[in-house]
Amino acid sequence: MTRRTLAETRYLRLVDVDGWTFVERANARAVVVIVPLTAERRLLFVEQYRIPLGGKVIEFPAGLVGDEPGREQEDLIEAARRELLEETGYHAATLRLVSTSATSPGLTSEMVRFILASDLTKVGAGGGTPSENIQVHEVALGEARAWLRERERQGTPLAAKIFAGLYFAHEAWGPR
Repeated sequence: MTRRTLAETRYLRLVDVDGWTFVERANARAVVVIVPLTAERRLLFVEQYRIPLGGKVIEFPAGLVGDEPGREQEDLIEAARRELLEETGYHAATLRLVSTSATSPGLTSEMVRFILASDLTKVGAGGGTPSENIQVHEVALGEARAWLRERERQGTPLAAKIFAGLYFAHEAWGPR
C-alpha cells in the first residue's frame, strides 16, 4: 500500500492511497453529533451558515474532538457535553454513545460518533462561538419529520446526519 499526502491545510489533508484520493481531518481525532431531547420531549436542532453550501443548514449540534490546543486527548463524551452547551445552551446530565458511522466512505476517512443527550438543563444562551452565529430550534419529537420537510421545502438544506440521529432518537425514546 502506497500512501501519499497530496495537500494539507490547517483543517484538511488530501491523501492518495494506491490511486484512491480522499480527505481526512488534519486537526481533530473525531467528530461527535449530539441528538438532544429535552424533558418536554423536544429535539434540539441547530441552524448555521455553512460556507461550502453558501447558506444556512439544519443539523444536530456537533463538533470536533481534539481540535483545540490543550484538548488533543479530549474524551468523546466530554467533547459532546462541551459542544452541546456551546451551541444550544443546554447541559446534559446523561450522554450515551450509540453509533460510530462513516460519513461518506468514498470521499473521507471521517467517522462520526452519534451521542444521545438527555436530562437536559438550560444553563446558557447557546448560539456557538461568535463566528458560528447558531440559531437553536426546539421541535417536538413526534413533529420533527414534518418540521424538517417544511424547512427543506422552504429551501433550507438538511444535513444527512439528521436522519441517522432521528433513527437513534426514535429507537431510544420512541413516540408516546
